[in-house]
Amino acid sequence: MDAQRALLDELMGSARNLTEDERRGFKEVKWDDKEVCAYYMVRFCPHDLFVNTRSDLGPCSKIHEAKLKESFEKSPRHDSYVPKFEAELAHFCEKLVMDLDKKVRRGRERLAQEVEVPPPPPISAEKSEQLSVLEEKIKNLLEQVESLGEAGKVDEAEALMRKVEMLNVEKTALTQQSLQNSALMIAPEKKMALCETCGSFLVANDAAERTQSHVTGKQHVGYGMVRDFLSEFKAAKEKAREEERLAREKEAEERKKLREKEHDSRRRRSDSSDRDKHKDRDHDREQDRYRGRDRDPDRSLDRNGSFDRGSGWKHGTSRNGRNRSRERYRERVRSRSRSPIRHGSKRPRSPVHKY
Repeated sequence: MDAQRALLDELMGSARNLTEDERRGFKEVKWDDKEVCAYYMVRFCPHDLFVNTRSDLGPCSKIHEAKLKESFEKSPRHDSYVPKFEAELAHFCEKLVMDLDKKVRRGRERLAQEVEVPPPPPISAEKSEQLSVLEEKIKNLLEQVESLGEAGKVDEAEALMRKVEMLNVEKTALTQQSLQNSALMIAPEKKMALCETCGSFLVANDAAERTQSHVTGKQHVGYGMVRDFLSEFKAAKEKAREEERLAREKEAEERKKLREKEHDSRRRRSDSSDRDKHKDRDHDREQDRYRGRDRDPDRSLDRNGSFDRGSGWKHGTSRNGRNRSRERYRERVRSRSRSPIRHGSKRPRSPVHKY
């Protein structure tokens, strides 16, 4: 019936049986409403795992519908909501596991406090004396049976053998009764074991059928699902943190390389600027040198270093001519140094000499 109702709800809507007045105030439930169970949407609801077990959590207060889960899985917002729903489910499951682990610890302490059962006490003195008397009678009768057999008295020997058998039965009954009384006095308990998954107590070395029945039970399977989900969630979270750390390290390395590249670029530009400055300074010096030659044609120098009065030293000028030119240049310098302008008087205009 539930399956048919769910099928009709899926085909015709959950408001198919409502009247017109009821339809007006009816609100269609969507998977992202607060009334819908987020645990059920993303994985499983823990309330559904332990029904009719010692760990029963009771019914869930929110809506569980397969069509809502299907619409959630088809929604374009599915991937963005999964981490949020899984985090909520993991928080709930962690509380369950914390309570379960406390139960497991208490179970371990209980098993550790168990005292080994002492061996059964020996048979009482009275029973032991009775057994001794019976064994002595049996021994004497067997000796008589042997003697009668050697004498050929078969019937008498068989009669004694029947007495021996009766005494053996009595001895066996007395021995078993003594053992049963000892077992009743101290009844050994079965050795127990603890299930680490669900915290249940089991009988150690129990039958395979019972062990299998426990492993496939709701409580064991439910807590197994909870623990597996938590392990998977924590592993995925740790992987995401590791990937984020590697991404940060890669980004920092790229920024470092970029800074080094910019530093090298600035240094190359600075070196190039320095070289340009030196070039400009050398060029300015060269320009000043040539300007000086233009202002004083008598001191003009050509590239070969020749000097002449009118046009400076010339390439190809004879040695005597160069010497005479130097002498004239020195004489003119000395005459200028003796000029009245050095003593504060106005320098007279010197005649222009033509050589």
